[in-house]
Amino acid sequence: MDDFLAFLRLLSETYPDQELHLVVDNYHTHKHPDVGRWLARHKRFHLHFTPTSASWMNQVEVWFSLLHRRAIHRGVFKSVRSLREAIQRFLDAWNKNCRPFTWIKPADQILAQADRKRSSGTGH
Repeated sequence: MDDFLAFLRLLSETYPDQELHLVVDNYHTHKHPDVGRWLARHKRFHLHFTPTSASWMNQVEVWFSLLHRRAIHRGVFKSVRSLREAIQRFLDAWNKNCRPFTWIKPADQILAQADRKRSSGTGH
């Protein structure tokens, strides 16, 4: 909670004259009473919470999922440095060919993908 309050203070100092809208998850720190009191004194800050149990809708969750699957999952890192290097390699490669995420797919593509993830064809 202290880290989040420090972040809010930094934003307040960096953008002193702007109304700020923050999209945050439902982590308990973001809803802590101390945060609520701080926000009550800083009316130009507006928190917008992502839906509960919908991490797939949260853009940063999509990003971390990609990072995990492509750079970290099943990796063997003998040090923090080697982990950082693996992450940096992923970031460098990503940034060379980055493009926006596609948020919308036709229904047939979504259903086909859901079908592939089934564990059995029995319909149970």
